[in-house]
Order: sequence, then C-alpha cells, then structure tokens
Amino acid sequence: MKIACIGAGYVGFSLSVLLSKYHSLKIYDVDSKKTKLINNNLSPIQDKEISKYIKNNKTNYIACDSLNEAIFNAEYIIIATPTDYNEKTNAFDTSSVIQSLKTIIRSKSKANIIIKSTVPVGFTERMKQKLKYKKIFFSPEFLREGISLSDNMNPSRIVIGSTMQEGKKFGKLLQQICKNKAQVLYMSSSEAEAVKLFSNSFLAMRIAFFNELDSFSIANNIETKKIIKGVSLDHRIGDYYNNPSFGYGGYCLPKDTKQLLSNYEKVPNNIIRAIVDANRTRKDFVSDHILSLKPKNIGIYRLTMKNKSSNIKSSAIQGIMKRIKSKGIKITIYEPLINAKKFFNSKIEKDLKKFKQECDLIIANRNHRDLNSVKEKVYTRDLFRIN
Repeated sequence: MKIACIGAGYVGFSLSVLLSKYHSLKIYDVDSKKTKLINNNLSPIQDKEISKYIKNNKTNYIACDSLNEAIFNAEYIIIATPTDYNEKTNAFDTSSVIQSLKTIIRSKSKANIIIKSTVPVGFTERMKQKLKYKKIFFSPEFLREGISLSDNMNPSRIVIGSTMQEGKKFGKLLQQICKNKAQVLYMSSSEAEAVKLFSNSFLAMRIAFFNELDSFSIANNIETKKIIKGVSLDHRIGDYYNNPSFGYGGYCLPKDTKQLLSNYEKVPNNIIRAIVDANRTRKDFVSDHILSLKPKNIGIYRLTMKNKSSNIKSSAIQGIMKRIKSKGIKITIYEPLINAKKFFNSKIEKDLKKFKQECDLIIANRNHRDLNSVKEKVYTRDLFRIN
C-alpha cells in the first residue's frame, strides 16, 4: 500500500518508520533539513529508540521536498503537522492542517486523509463540509516524548474517528505495527477529537492536583512525600503520575487544556477552567517560595521539560524563571541544548562546574545526578526522581 505522511515531527516520523516496514511510504516536511536527514537514513528528531530502530531495521520510505510528489498516488495520507495554541485567537493554529488538506484536494487525490495533528472538537467535520471531501477523519496519537516509537508499538488504545470501511482499514494498519493487542475504538471524528483533549486535560488535572497537594504541604510544613504515598496506595488513585513539579508543560498539555476550555465557551464548567488556572497558580506559589529564601544568584539547571527530553518549549521552569527575573534577581542558566550565550537576556553557562560554584541556589524542575555534589543548593519539587 502507498502511504504519505505530511510532517516529520515525533508523531509523523515515528509512525512512518513503523508503517514503512510493511508499506511504501513518502514523507514531506517544510523543513528541508529534516528531509535531508531522513534520506541519509538519520532521524530528524532526537529519539534514541528511533535512531536505533533505523540503524537495525530495513525501512521503505523516502522524504520529498515537494508535497505534491509525496502524496502522488497515495491511498492513505497522514497529516501530522504542528498545531500550536494561539493566545490571540484562543484556539489552535490549524493553518498547516488546512493548507495540507487544500493541497491534497486540489491535486485530485482520491486518498483517505487521516488527521493526526491535535485539533479542536468539531474541526474535522467542518473541514469535510467546507472542502466537500468526505474521506477525511481524525485519529489521535497518545505518544510520550522520547519514547514515541515504543508508544506506537505498544499503544494504550487505538482511536479511529470513522466507523466506515476506510477507517476500519486504517485501524488494521495501526494494529499491524503493534506488539500488544491494543483495543481499537471506532467513533465519529468529533468524538475522537474529544478523546484526545479530555485525555490530556485529565493528565494535566492529575499533575495539578499533586502540585497543589505539595503547595499545601510546604505552606503547612508537613512532608509531601508521605502524604502522596498514603494517598496513592488507594488502588482507585494509583501510585503513578504523582511526582510534583513546577507545573505541567511541554508540547501538548498546556495547549490542549486551553483548547478544551475554549471549546467549553457555551458550556458551564468549573473543573476545566481550574486545570488551566492551577498551572499559573502553582508557578506563582513556587516562585514566591523561592524568593522567600532570599537567594542572590540563582542558577537554572536545564530548561527542558523533564530528564531525557530535548523539549524546551513551554517548560514550566521558564515560567518560574520569568517570575523571579521580574524581581531583579540575577539568573544563570545551564542548558547544553542552547548554543547562544544568552537566553532571554540571562547568561548561559556552558561549564557545569563553574555553574554550580557561582550560584547560591540552583532551581531544577527535575533532579539529576549532576547536582549530587551540591545538594544543599538545589531547589526542586522532584520528590521521586522518576522522570
């Protein structure tokens, strides 16, 4: 079968790598650097699992510099382009998805189009009506950064936003690359879009809950770790996803919770609004607590969302940093992923030893063995050191 994928990010590329084992696959991305890497049998994203898989397995894909070339004669076209949240419009920026859809339809393609990009509830149905093309459906991804290949091979579930034959056929394609026997759920695209947004909002709510538990513990001088353990041993709650942080961040949770809240515009709600507000409140609380310690020279250890991550975008620690900087306190950053000398006018220190020496307080969203020698300087709410 001939398949095309638009977008070579961690969603599109990890899926393309696995599907190419059984099918002929063409990949298109607007970033020519990514297409060059792909055609040189290298991964365009930082993911050790994917790089290892490419090296040890035969793949059947090529990257194209032309979208029309990629989609030519394709039977299934997967759209996996970024949909960042636009604070001005209070919604996802779906322009890359819309442009891809228009190009496909103008090409007179008869392919089934699967949207993997996260979109607002009702988006796919609106596009089908607006573009007068019936063979479009939504199928969400539930991938974690850094282990997207493994999550594609061992999904918690497969959700297909179509009950028609073409949707069921795509469900079988995804089952084909699975190692486990994941349940396949068939529903409307609007229902599938809601599954994605509610799933991520629930995860954000769980993070916000344990963060507020931690804030309460700090304010009352009691041990967060003991309370979390006592709460989490209830099997209905579970002893997982309960490690405090400076707030939820990354590519998905901040934007997905805001988009779901936007979808609630005419629906009464309390919890969804609270999930969004709680993230801001947590950053305010942590920042105030840090300032109460009277630090003079603060170090920020890594801007990434978590350990083994290359994602700097929307990381919670940046929110803490901005709040502290607004009080006029000097900040030095240790972040190997940044080549520049400064980040938002704060010094980047490349030498870890020097960084640890010159900072009297080091803030770390996620703790690391790098900081073991200066434990007394480290401020973190990472109690379990599990991610």
